Amino acid sequence: MIEGQVKRIAGPIIRVVGISGVGLFDVVEVGEKHIIGEVVRIEGSEAVIQVYEDDTGLKIGAAASSTGRPLSVRLGPGLIGTIYDGIQRPLDFLYKQSGAFMDPGSRGEPLDTERLWTFIPDPELAEKIAAGTQVALRPGAVLGTIQETNSITCKIMVPPDFRGGNLMELAPQGEYTCDGVIGRTDQGEDLPLAHWWPVRIPRPAAERLIPDQPLITGERVIDVFFPLSKGGTAAIPGGFGTGKTMTQHAIAKWCDADVIIYIGCGERGNEMTDVLTEFPHLIDPRSGRSLMERTILIANTSNMPVAAREVSIYTGITLAEFYRDMGYHVAIMADSTSRWAEALRELSGRMEEMPAEEGFPAYLPTRLAEFYERAGRVRTLSGTEGSISIIGAVSPPGGDFSEPVTQHTKRFIRCFWALDRDLANARHYPAISWLDSYSEYAEEVKSWWERVNPAWALVRQQALDLLKKEQHLAEIVRLIGPDALPDDQRLILLTADILKDGFLQQNSFDLVDMYCVPTKQVRLLELIMEFHERAQVCIKLGAPLIKITSLKGGRASLSIREQLSRLKSTIKNEEITRFGEFEGQMRGALEALERMYRAREVL
Repeated sequence: MIEGQVKRIAGPIIRVVGISGVGLFDVVEVGEKHIIGEVVRIEGSEAVIQVYEDDTGLKIGAAASSTGRPLSVRLGPGLIGTIYDGIQRPLDFLYKQSGAFMDPGSRGEPLDTERLWTFIPDPELAEKIAAGTQVALRPGAVLGTIQETNSITCKIMVPPDFRGGNLMELAPQGEYTCDGVIGRTDQGEDLPLAHWWPVRIPRPAAERLIPDQPLITGERVIDVFFPLSKGGTAAIPGGFGTGKTMTQHAIAKWCDADVIIYIGCGERGNEMTDVLTEFPHLIDPRSGRSLMERTILIANTSNMPVAAREVSIYTGITLAEFYRDMGYHVAIMADSTSRWAEALRELSGRMEEMPAEEGFPAYLPTRLAEFYERAGRVRTLSGTEGSISIIGAVSPPGGDFSEPVTQHTKRFIRCFWALDRDLANARHYPAISWLDSYSEYAEEVKSWWERVNPAWALVRQQALDLLKKEQHLAEIVRLIGPDALPDDQRLILLTADILKDGFLQQNSFDLVDMYCVPTKQVRLLELIMEFHERAQVCIKLGAPLIKITSLKGGRASLSIREQLSRLKSTIKNEEITRFGEFEGQMRGALEALERMYRAREVL
């Protein structure tokens, strides 16, 4: 331990003297309660420390000691289903220890050190060791497995910082705690079930791969219009009440990632309470079991120490890299990066640094880049494929997308889901603006979607173009009214309304519509755009728009237009063949109208 004394206190920023020899980002314990902090600056014999706990009552002259290692998280079986704070303290344990309000200096083991796990050694490796053969180990090599939950198998691997050596001993199948040693090298190095890793250092991978596989969320406006790749980065900016948190909740429940990590970074306590109480009761649609069997929650609410908010996203991304290295696809929900940036601003001000735009520190873009660049689809050290997809919510004050956090975030992400207050006020959810949003992954995932339906790229572009035309016409309508427009332009307004109601809007309380499989998504859009094209032909032949809107297909009492708007809720994911029945009825009605006006044209 390197000892020192507190010289100055400015909120969570503490200056300590007499602690020379300490390293940057080393963990420090301050005062009688051993409050946890981190060295963020060294000035001669003084160290500047930011503490991650409430330091009320701390006095000048109090002792401070360095642990000699950087802030790290413990990685091993038992992470899944746990609720942590920003520095990986288990909140369930701390609640039992100190009640609803944590006492400064409260401690709790990141992993349950008393729980026994059934370790199953790798059969090939065990056979070689039993035969007396020395096996050369490399970082990422799989020693065995543990069934962490019914949904997740935890691979016990050689840590990435392994210095090399031959495996001499491998533990047999049996029950072990996280502290248990399951391997030993000829260099005398023990290989335990769990290991530590610094949160600010990215875990290495063998190769970065092209993110050409979409992360399917079940939300049509995202998957079809603005897709996100596995290993991609996305931002959801929007003002208060536009649905950022609810959109992330829906993605967390329905996306096809193997592991979900939800980081509540500086959000209001009631929002995190909803997450903490609802997630354990949510059913994973893929396994039929609790969603918590593949979820880790990190809660750092707005009333918790601001410095821990700053480190919480690093904790989350490090946990994600651990499961990525096993070959899993991980999705991170960071809610919200604006609150994290505000923590940076407050800490920067207390350290008397020169502020940049709107008071944020000059290194804000660098910190954002460090976070988002740890996403990606990779070939792991063990030779498998894994990915980390980051979805960060941004809360610009007043919904102003020109503020620094939103603008800098756009530099490092490739998918932008802009939430619109007018849509939210109109109860159109998800309130993702089709005019302000974009995705740069559309071209990369094109081949995947065309295997689902070859028409994906064409109908997607046609629909986006039509919505842009509708926006231009809407401005004219506000001035002169819709009746002044010719029928071909009124058809654009009509089809845009069908797109909004029957495709873009999605009801999370509708058992049929809450999740939409890829095949259904493209078929819905394909039918709407086919209706538009055939209706255009009829209008050019002289058919009035009222004739088209009143057309009925088959024996249905509703018009084709109304049926198109309701298909999302009337046809289930497993009933895709029913789209063909409706398509035949729609074509029949429109072709009959077309033939009638072609005959009139001949006469």
